[in-house]
Amino acid sequence: MFALTPFERKSYDLFNAFHDFEKDFFGEESGTFSCKTDVRDEGDHYVLEAELPGFDKSDINLDISDGYLTLSAEHNTENSEKDKDGKYIRRERSYGSYRRSFDLAGINADNIDAEYKNGILFVDLPKKAVEKPATKRLEIR
Repeated sequence: MFALTPFERKSYDLFNAFHDFEKDFFGEESGTFSCKTDVRDEGDHYVLEAELPGFDKSDINLDISDGYLTLSAEHNTENSEKDKDGKYIRRERSYGSYRRSFDLAGINADNIDAEYKNGILFVDLPKKAVEKPATKRLEIR
């Protein structure tokens, strides 16, 4: 279940002074999108919360494959203003996408539930019931 823990490893390399320069200087909006994800342990289940502001519910996909839950989101926005002759005065386009996978070891994948509300995706991940090892009494000869 450690794969659900969101860790961001940021290394600072003295010999590579421009490592993550664009992201650090311009912020997250410089062509890449980073989604903040929290995972809470609620005892019998985990709750994954992913911030996806600006996305519509139809832009978000949750797929389960080969023991992994993959969260992907993509949106495209275009604003344009034209003058009376139909020529552009201003035209802006933005594109954002996000993709992340989570290991479902120890999760009951058949009962996963998701809800998108106010820019936050809530995913309920129920834990599998702990199976007690079968006990067997052996006959002594």
